[in-house]
Amino acid sequence: MAHNSQSAVSPLKVHFYLILTTIFWGGSFVFNKIGFREIPPTTFLAMRFSLATLIMLLFCIPRLKGFNWSIVRRGSIVGLALAATNLSFVLGLSETTATRAGFLNNLFVLFIPVICFIVWRDKLDRWSIIGILLAIGGIWLLAQGGIGGFSRGDLLSTLCALFIAIHIISVSKVLKTDDVYLISLVQFAVVSTVGIIVTGLFPPPPFSFGVTSGTALLYCAIFPTVICFTLQNIWQRHTTPTNAGLVYTLDPVWSMFGGFFILGERLGRAEMIGCMLIFGAVLLPLTIRQLKESRRKRYR
Repeated sequence: MAHNSQSAVSPLKVHFYLILTTIFWGGSFVFNKIGFREIPPTTFLAMRFSLATLIMLLFCIPRLKGFNWSIVRRGSIVGLALAATNLSFVLGLSETTATRAGFLNNLFVLFIPVICFIVWRDKLDRWSIIGILLAIGGIWLLAQGGIGGFSRGDLLSTLCALFIAIHIISVSKVLKTDDVYLISLVQFAVVSTVGIIVTGLFPPPPFSFGVTSGTALLYCAIFPTVICFTLQNIWQRHTTPTNAGLVYTLDPVWSMFGGFFILGERLGRAEMIGCMLIFGAVLLPLTIRQLKESRRKRYR
């Protein structure tokens, strides 16, 4: 059935929409940084996901008759993982550059096989191990460059990659045949609630809310949240996880371009080599898996 689903849709169309999601995700690094100039990170998070929840609710009105306790329970579990992801994301991004955060966040591709090995004793192939070693080298070089070396923001961005991996695994392990749109609605609501609680526990200083931050907030609520979740749910099912993973490695490339051209970020030589090593660490095992999958299909 999965094979038929994949062959029925043009691979070019699938790749177009998946690449579009990476562009929106890459843009979120830039627009979050812009929003943080006026709105504190946790407040921005709470506002972003509150708005996203309202927008998704409008889309889900015809589907609300299928809303049940199972969706609330499963959506809340994966929602907590998504909340941890986004909380560490905004806190990390607020203390490092969009470029560094983008490449460090992409380490989730390596964290997934490591978690599966530790928890379920899944086999950890040699290419993943090589990727991990390359990533360690890249992180070490990042620590040599930039102001203050490997900052707290970099550490939180790496932690964010871990939570991204946990969220992806929880989606595959927890969700069954639930309505993906209602599940997304619950997830957004959970992240919004966590953001409101954190903001309430650690009240930010007074802040202004202008056109710039409002535009950034709208972008982040609509494009990398509602639209990206929808596009991912619709189109990722028409390709293999490995192929989708290869497409998603473009995410930090867009965040790097945005950081360079819009935010005026510049990387030193050690930082650039470190980012490229991290990029290679993620790309290498995914490329090898893709080649193996293509070879197996060829000899079927």
